[in-house]
Amino acid sequence: MTDRIQAVTFDVLETLLDINPISRRLEEVGQPGTVLDPFFMRFQRDAMALTLAGENADFTATARQALRTETRQSMSEDAMAYVLEGFATVPAYADAFPALSRLSDAGVSIGCLTVGDPSNTRTFLAGAGLERHVDQVITSDAVGVWKPAPAVYHHTAEALNCQLDRMAMVAVHAWDCHGAKRAGAASGWCSRLEGEPGDVFLPPDVRGDDLVEVVEGLLAL
Repeated sequence: MTDRIQAVTFDVLETLLDINPISRRLEEVGQPGTVLDPFFMRFQRDAMALTLAGENADFTATARQALRTETRQSMSEDAMAYVLEGFATVPAYADAFPALSRLSDAGVSIGCLTVGDPSNTRTFLAGAGLERHVDQVITSDAVGVWKPAPAVYHHTAEALNCQLDRMAMVAVHAWDCHGAKRAGAASGWCSRLEGEPGDVFLPPDVRGDDLVEVVEGLLAL
């Protein structure tokens, strides 16, 4: 086991779980599947905006509002509920299970850092076959602010019973890795979504083209 990293926490949506099948649900209720990306971006932006304003964003309410706005008020409440229920059925990326399994075999504690109700995230993870490798599901709701506020990463390290500098955050979002590093944790960035992390963010400690490569790099620190 690595001397440096004692715990690794993963972002969930887009890092472990593939949300692209949600586009089919959008099509089934008469919306273009291409709405998925701007909807999810608006959802994240609005949640961060509410956090900056001093409020704790509600996952479902914020997601509904983002979906309503991005579809120009053209969806019924039932249609929005149907689309959002799809998050409980999205699959894991192919590299997710072997990455978690590798860490588990190495004796590293594994967390999932997300937003909203932790029971919902456990349902998502169970549906994707990942739950048995996850020691803790940590939610921003417990802190009252969303990522990438530093308090979220400090709380996550406490929940995983390790020092912050012995924990790594793994994500496909450069802003999430940046937030973890600014707070004092290590970071592992996967290029699957963004291709390059960008110059405005702190460079990750480890980068890789898939989660297994990232995990191997973290274990080697």
